[in-house]
Amino acid sequence: MYDQSLFLRTLSDFTRHLLTPHETEAALSDLASHVTEILDLRGSGVSLGRGETLIVATAVPPGLVPLEQVQQEQQTGPCMTAYREDRVIAIDELVEHTDRWPEYCRVAESIGVSSVASLPMQLHGVRVGAMNLYGRGHRTWSEDDLAAAVVMADMATGYLINASVIQHQAELNEQLQNALDSRIAVEQAKGVLAHKHQVDVDQAFDRLRRYARGHNQSLRDVAQAVVAGDLDL
Repeated sequence: MYDQSLFLRTLSDFTRHLLTPHETEAALSDLASHVTEILDLRGSGVSLGRGETLIVATAVPPGLVPLEQVQQEQQTGPCMTAYREDRVIAIDELVEHTDRWPEYCRVAESIGVSSVASLPMQLHGVRVGAMNLYGRGHRTWSEDDLAAAVVMADMATGYLINASVIQHQAELNEQLQNALDSRIAVEQAKGVLAHKHQVDVDQAFDRLRRYARGHNQSLRDVAQAVVAGDLDL
């Protein structure tokens, strides 16, 4: 049974961290460290999904990295099963699964891991990845222990989804700003050329476009050069 008092304190601390600007790698490392402490584990790891593929994100302690990596290389193991089937995989004795995951079980035995639980990281149909819990020797995974781990995994999943949305919005805003800046530069350049050559703005724009195409430059760069007086068309 996990320490409920420690779980609540850690959950509160983890929540505060996730509500502040946080690097993804640091957030996942915090998740692994907290889960390991609360459940008194040998360690924990997180892999993130790219389509049907899982990529190792973090492992605590570092000695468990080979076990995470073998799943990435083989794309098989309890973590992959949890991710693809969206269900918790709890294994008390890995030795009983050598036929199913021979290479994974071999690496696990070589570093002294004999029990593992893998939890999908998914919210509202959005798959993010999966988290592995490594027990100290043989371990019977209780419903309470797994429920506590699921709560923290869900919080991290929500953070990752939100961070992705924020990043997408930032990229979109940057694209819109670049488009606006380009539009302003082109309009200013059209005015400069229309006045200089006593032509209408459509003819001025045609000058800009022909020069940009002929010199393999962006319309924005040509316009900015005209406005700055660095280019005489």
